[in-house]
Amino acid sequence: MAYKPSPAQPPSALLRQVRPLRLLLNQAERLEHLQRLLESQLQPAAREHCHVASWRDGTLLLVVTDGHWATRLRYQQKRLLAALQAMEAFGNLRRILFKVQPPLVPAKRGLNTTELSANAAQSIRGSAEGITDEKLRAALERLANNASRKKSLQNKTS
Repeated sequence: MAYKPSPAQPPSALLRQVRPLRLLLNQAERLEHLQRLLESQLQPAAREHCHVASWRDGTLLLVVTDGHWATRLRYQQKRLLAALQAMEAFGNLRRILFKVQPPLVPAKRGLNTTELSANAAQSIRGSAEGITDEKLRAALERLANNASRKKSLQNKTS
């Protein structure tokens, strides 16, 4: 017996027909609706930093991108609670919890792109010659050599 796959269906049809997928889709749509309602009560600057994580048993759990925004939102918690309770979707809201969760993709750190010119490297070498402290002299020489090495690597790759 050969396996015959079922005919291809559009994803939207699968999401509506298969019960676990339908439940998941309904929950995602509900959270999206709650997110829009929440954003209508937040300051514009806070909207991108605060997301609805769950809504159960009168407790709204909000995920915030960092401690700074969590603190700002905690100061506004009473006002936000009252404003959300006035909406039908949040009728039985009793409390709001904030959880700090940084974004999954780490922010790119600025790379140290400062480069020494050949003239600056030569000046550092000259300064190192007059230094009597061996550790300081070695550090200055390494700095000058690193500048020269980076220049030579750039010339090879160009």
